[in-house]
Amino acid sequence: MSVLTSPRGKVEVVHCRRTESQDIYCIKNLIRKFTQKLFGNLNIIYLLEKANLAITLHNDQEEIMAQATFLDYPNWNIATQDDWVSVFRELDSDIPCTPLNTLFMHLFVAVDEYSVGCCKEIIRTVFRAVPDLHFVFLIVPSCMSLGSTLITVFSQVGCVPSLTNDEDFAVHVCHRQDHYPQLHIRKARVEDHDDLMPIFLHHDTILKETYGEYFLAELIEAQDEENHAVVCEVEGVAVGFMSVCSQVNLQLLHKCFDLGPFHGLCIPHQDDILEPRQEFSIHESSDSELKNISEESQKIVKEPQEAVSLETRESIQRKGTEATVEEALSPVISENTSEVEDSEKLSQVSSMVYMGYYISHRSSLSLSLPEDTSSFRPVYRGASTAFCIQLFFIDEKYEARSLDFMNFVFHLFHDKDFCVISVPHLTPEFVLIQSFVKVVPFSNCTLDQDLYVFHRAGLLKTIKIRLATLSDTPGVEKLVSTLMPSKSILEDLKQYNEACRDPDGTPLQVFVAEVAEQVVGIAVIRNEMDIEYIRSHYNIEDFIYFNHHQREEHGHLYHFVLNPIFRHYTKFFLKEILRLGYKSCLYYPVYPQVKESKVQSPKAHSLTSALHYLVPVRPRRQIVYPLEKLGINAPSKEVSKDALSYALNHTNRKLSLEPKITINAKIVVVGASNVGISFLETLVFCSHLKFSNLTLISTYGLPGKKLLGNEQRKFLANDHCYNDRDHELMSLCSWVNVVVGRMTAIDRAAKQVIVSREKVVLYDHLILCTGRQYQVPCPTEVDISLHPTNREVSNSCLRRYTGPIPCNHFTLNDEEDCLRALAWIKNKSITAEGNVIIYGNSIDTYTTVETLLNLGIRGSCIHLVQHPPTSIITCINDCAVEGAIEEALQAAGVTVYRDALLAQWNNGLYPDPIHTASFTTPTKPFQLPCSMFFSFLEKNVDYETFKAFNDACLVYDGRLVIDSNFHTNDIAIRAAGPLTKFSNRYYSNEWTHSNFNSKEIGFQLAAVMLKLFDPTLEPVTEPPADLDRLIPMYKGAKIKGGILPGSYHYLHVSKPAIPTPLEVQRAQSDFGSEIVTGNVKNGNYFRIHINKYKMVETITCLSKVPFPASNYIRLFGQHEQALNNLCARYEDGLVPDLYSYFTESWCMALFHDRFIDLRKALHQILSSKEDEKLPSMEELARQIEDEEINLPEKPRDYLKRVFQETIYRPLVEKSILDYLHYNHYHLPMYAWPGII
Repeated sequence: MSVLTSPRGKVEVVHCRRTESQDIYCIKNLIRKFTQKLFGNLNIIYLLEKANLAITLHNDQEEIMAQATFLDYPNWNIATQDDWVSVFRELDSDIPCTPLNTLFMHLFVAVDEYSVGCCKEIIRTVFRAVPDLHFVFLIVPSCMSLGSTLITVFSQVGCVPSLTNDEDFAVHVCHRQDHYPQLHIRKARVEDHDDLMPIFLHHDTILKETYGEYFLAELIEAQDEENHAVVCEVEGVAVGFMSVCSQVNLQLLHKCFDLGPFHGLCIPHQDDILEPRQEFSIHESSDSELKNISEESQKIVKEPQEAVSLETRESIQRKGTEATVEEALSPVISENTSEVEDSEKLSQVSSMVYMGYYISHRSSLSLSLPEDTSSFRPVYRGASTAFCIQLFFIDEKYEARSLDFMNFVFHLFHDKDFCVISVPHLTPEFVLIQSFVKVVPFSNCTLDQDLYVFHRAGLLKTIKIRLATLSDTPGVEKLVSTLMPSKSILEDLKQYNEACRDPDGTPLQVFVAEVAEQVVGIAVIRNEMDIEYIRSHYNIEDFIYFNHHQREEHGHLYHFVLNPIFRHYTKFFLKEILRLGYKSCLYYPVYPQVKESKVQSPKAHSLTSALHYLVPVRPRRQIVYPLEKLGINAPSKEVSKDALSYALNHTNRKLSLEPKITINAKIVVVGASNVGISFLETLVFCSHLKFSNLTLISTYGLPGKKLLGNEQRKFLANDHCYNDRDHELMSLCSWVNVVVGRMTAIDRAAKQVIVSREKVVLYDHLILCTGRQYQVPCPTEVDISLHPTNREVSNSCLRRYTGPIPCNHFTLNDEEDCLRALAWIKNKSITAEGNVIIYGNSIDTYTTVETLLNLGIRGSCIHLVQHPPTSIITCINDCAVEGAIEEALQAAGVTVYRDALLAQWNNGLYPDPIHTASFTTPTKPFQLPCSMFFSFLEKNVDYETFKAFNDACLVYDGRLVIDSNFHTNDIAIRAAGPLTKFSNRYYSNEWTHSNFNSKEIGFQLAAVMLKLFDPTLEPVTEPPADLDRLIPMYKGAKIKGGILPGSYHYLHVSKPAIPTPLEVQRAQSDFGSEIVTGNVKNGNYFRIHINKYKMVETITCLSKVPFPASNYIRLFGQHEQALNNLCARYEDGLVPDLYSYFTESWCMALFHDRFIDLRKALHQILSSKEDEKLPSMEELARQIEDEEINLPEKPRDYLKRVFQETIYRPLVEKSILDYLHYNHYHLPMYAWPGII
């Protein structure tokens, strides 16, 4: 925020932000004829699409005051974008401009009255946002003066000719030192104390309270050869402080952190013990990359230059702070005994084990808890080559220049190559450590802190990115020699040097990063040849305006390797690839892992250490097209093809200088349920945030492993939240640490989860979403020889089974359980002989019966035993469907027993394995032989999970109790999903998360959590007291489906509701209407329930042939008129078959993923006012409903006439046509003006 004063004395408060697309209209209005003469006739949208940095100033009323656009190459065609440096060096050799330190202004507009102040504020902001930037150039026609505004910040340095005509252009430059200069760094003096203490105490008073008022002065006085204190000053006033020490506790660091990439922060020694090397999957290949080139990183030629911060966050991301104070806790890295004793009072270092493994680029390592994966630790015999930062703080106004300290402190320790700093992991990632490399902790790390490392060579500013040449081959071979994809990288380099393209003609480019004539990085890109598929299958248009990018401007990143000490130059490397390669976008796919250490990919891709500098792109839901019926109106093969699934990551020119906010908080999710996966998905796809400590604790790791192959028939019913393909398209393993095991305890005081009774995972925020599972049933233990009935037996459903679990007893809760059951069936020859008992009342019993029949088990060997129902509502809740299932079971020879209670296994003898099972009924007991026993009794919370809750004193009342914001009785622990219930104070015991869509629950939980971390969101405000007593209601559909006996494909979609029998619903006066076609006997049953508001509320499908369930799910919540006046057509007998009706070409738009955006746009049009004095269409309809106006005609006719006669109709038509035109690649079956 800044205050501008106009020449006439008017005052305006302005705020700075990145330019957004909605600013374009205002920017165009600020363009004058003089602007066009200076910068040319510009396409503003195109310019912003290709800009590296675009800054907008606005006032408190959100009015645009000024805007400036900057690119990394000159305008007016005075030089090519890949070769402008030589032109400017010849112009003025005293200006050491490089691609790293230079930007070009391509546009500046401002409100005339405040133009001078706006110009200076924007320039100051640009230098603050890009610490490496030293020069901003402005090129204008030589015949033009800069005017009274730009002349205040730019000075002319010469003229250059145009490449295309005889016109000359004047080159003007703006220098950093005139606006946001580098800081002067010097040794601290005692007299600096008074300047420094207010800055420090603004955020932290603990040190003063612990050591006294003059602890800082004492620290400055205690300087010696091993301890130094330095300050940065502005106009003679100290505005920042850093305390450094040469004594580092390397023994502790070697024990807790994987310092292999930096050779243990020691000088290489012949007696170093570096083997045996830990074997990781391919997901850690880049960390192997770091380790293997660590020795090379220490041989980089040292070239002391001015230190400039890299990849900085804009300070505007921190709200309401005037200073940044960060402490490097001395016990972690200092060996000075007195300092250790003093600093132990501050450190509060946890002694607990952190079970997690942060990988800087792909934190995908699944940790199998029973194995000790961290027993070996390298031994380094060489001398220490590191010093540490013990205390650092700086005034926020100057924090963007924090890295200016580093050049000075490295001069204080001539024999040290590394600087290390440790900070509590909840500390926001401040500007200084954004240029450091975060070190991977070992799984048994005892420190509740993060360690960051910076190498002396990281200060070098001579890094150069260029196209590779044949002479680079030896350097590249040395760089990648021990990497897994080294062969592929070298082959690509050879192919590039020979032909610059692949044998199939695909253009190929290889770039190298060079420092001091040494190759320190390599990147391989090809033209993206499948861009139509990417556009149609991924939401790439969340980041770019696709039509403003040429086909050849899309690049595909295949390999990216960069020496770890230059990791902070990653974004610069990517930016240079775009500039030199004439690209505007880069794409990087992550293919699913099918086997250990193998990547399923048509071409080799190395795991890139640049992954966290890219943004993950959400996949798009696809329409299931009736291709044969559409014929020539079907989408192109590039759009409709079934290609290999992959997760897509992306960057573009606009993102090249866009900061990401790093969130280091340890967020631990327990349970890989749909709720947990949805929660993680929402966090991961927040493109402006980087969650570096996401951990999932799950019994079998992440789902989506395709354990059962592509078989259609599954043991368990489908809720249509996620399938295997969805998991491949997300690739959560790229961003989430996975701990394989079961939660057995929670230590709330220490904030840790005990996994499998031995390992520990620390957390700051714990998310419990384990769900509920089928449990082993507890037999009633009655002797059936006495002929008891159910009336004489106590129901044992609430009792927990504590005996040995029989080896042939199966409770199926996930794909791993299903795989185990399938293996048993195949290995024990169950298909040939043996009886199978299925016990339960859920829909999973039916899908399991169908699966067993499909596997070849005879129906006569399958016994479906249904226990007494706990509710009058059945799992299907539709008599017609239930009747079809009963007939199918009877036809298959499956025996069904109703109202049966499990009495005994093996007549009360040892139950493992089960040979017989006895049951009681309301009439007489019975006994069945048993080879396999499937239990689908009512789901409940697993006992070990319950015990963990109970021992942790979390309130549990049948389920885990939460409030409306997902909180348990511990503020750091949230819970969601069927595991939970709302507190009794809400008086809504009938409503739980089980009534809602699990995917939506996970999304809403993430939305609540994001308010804690995302500075772009509005601050959290306490709700009114009355609202706090209301439970949240969600609108997403509840879905279930599967293949039922008789090979019936089943789908049921309904609104969230308290379960009610269908017949009771039909009897209600406000039920609405039903549209039913076909019948269950013919296998073409389709039922749609339209509520009283004419909205689709329920969908039920039962068909003998597969149908596009994902299409039909999109019908939920649509108005019947949007379904081509479905009710009227049905009443006229024009809809004999809904299956056929919804394959007609007109309805494809309904299934499109962006149809909801069209609905929102149309609603916005109809709710907007044509004239301030006249009501909008929405307001008019409300007035008619409330009888506020008298009409001479029917309300419908009146509204139709108003719509036709006003501007609303053309606006609506234009919006619909724009939607169809923009999405024509998905919807080619629609015509619009211009194609006929």
